[in-house]
Amino acid sequence: MSKDIRIRKGFNLSLEGEANKILVDTHQSKTFALKPDDFFYTTPKLLVKEGEKVQKGSPLFFSKQNPRIHFVSPVGGEVTAIVRGAKRKILEIVITQDEAQGSVKHEIPSLESLEQEQLKEVLLKAGAWPFISQRPYGTIAQPEDTPKAIFVSSFTTAPLDVDYDFLLKNNKAEFQKGIDVLAKLAEVTLTADGNFKGFFEKVNNANVVGIKGQHPAGNVGVQIHHLNPVNAGERVWVVNPEDVANIGALFLTGEFSAQRTVAVVGSSVKNPQYYKTTIGASVASLLQQSNLDDAQPNRLINGDVLTGTATSLGGYLSYYNNLFSVIPEGNHYRMFGWLPFVDNKIPSMSKTSLSWIFGKRKAKVDTNLNGEERALVVTGEMEKVFPMDIYPMQLIKSCMIEDVERMEVLGIYEVVPQDFALIDYSSTSKLEAQEIIRRGVELMIKEEG
Repeated sequence: MSKDIRIRKGFNLSLEGEANKILVDTHQSKTFALKPDDFFYTTPKLLVKEGEKVQKGSPLFFSKQNPRIHFVSPVGGEVTAIVRGAKRKILEIVITQDEAQGSVKHEIPSLESLEQEQLKEVLLKAGAWPFISQRPYGTIAQPEDTPKAIFVSSFTTAPLDVDYDFLLKNNKAEFQKGIDVLAKLAEVTLTADGNFKGFFEKVNNANVVGIKGQHPAGNVGVQIHHLNPVNAGERVWVVNPEDVANIGALFLTGEFSAQRTVAVVGSSVKNPQYYKTTIGASVASLLQQSNLDDAQPNRLINGDVLTGTATSLGGYLSYYNNLFSVIPEGNHYRMFGWLPFVDNKIPSMSKTSLSWIFGKRKAKVDTNLNGEERALVVTGEMEKVFPMDIYPMQLIKSCMIEDVERMEVLGIYEVVPQDFALIDYSSTSKLEAQEIIRRGVELMIKEEG
């Protein structure tokens, strides 16, 4: 076990609507969807057509960048819709569930007898490979690569994020099996809350490290930066904790596991709690028991309020989501909104706002930006919340002008868009730093591969 570390820069947003430690089953969703946009920089090639029957674990599409990587159906049923957007881009593959279709069965050899390449083939064939992403870039890992480490982060700091010790309380055996599988591919680093590691402290075949600090200390990219930085030409793989359990379940049962436990949170949720559902479930089924406050329009967010994507009641749960946030829409405006003595309950890092008077009281926020985009000036505010040895403003500017060489020097290999989410929130310029970094990462993949 390595020595615990403390990450000192950052800022916690204390918001209303944290999930109660209650785990219930959702009303069963009738339809499920896989969305290619959930897999960064993946171009899909369809393997099914509308009206086709599929089993749970049947391939729906593969990646054009690497045809070995297949994406499989989370349930058995019928492909009832292939939703396309501009230029016939595939947006969703919708499956109507029919349990009579059953599941694809895989013969899984004993873990001890498998070599690395054989183990990779099992994961690829079963459709579990997309659970593994890589740094740099945050894309799906390439099976041809050999990573120097695999990171699993059970420590979360994003607003209203989940407690993995509670979320996985009924899947400890599957989680341990998943760690055993990953440990055959590379050394596994498992990060946990430095104040209370829970059952993760007793996990075998992993180097358990406690992390302390404010957001974004829970971002796995920040943890990699402090424990095992990514240099040019190196790869570090990342797996979410519940997906570790899904990989373990595959090796225990021989079937693809699409379990997804989701915390429905936010000030607009009357019963914030955890729900056991399936990857790609409909948003309507997820929110049916949540008792939303409909006094005003709400923003439905796949993920947390800083990095999530907006969806609708007719939408579907994103592939990697363990969190679903609901907050009021910010469709109201007030005169003289710049005044520092009005509406000061919104969490702010600025002393010109008097929100600090309210101490650690949990705030009720909405989506209002409280201002418009302004000039990008050197204030030092980005550096105060960015806990990496990287100059965030300089990197953002290099991405804006597409200076590839300077982006490399400034650390583009170590970051993904979510690492800049707190800058989006705190920066007085109100620029979309995450979107700028996303475009920069896409440029790096095109130019450098």
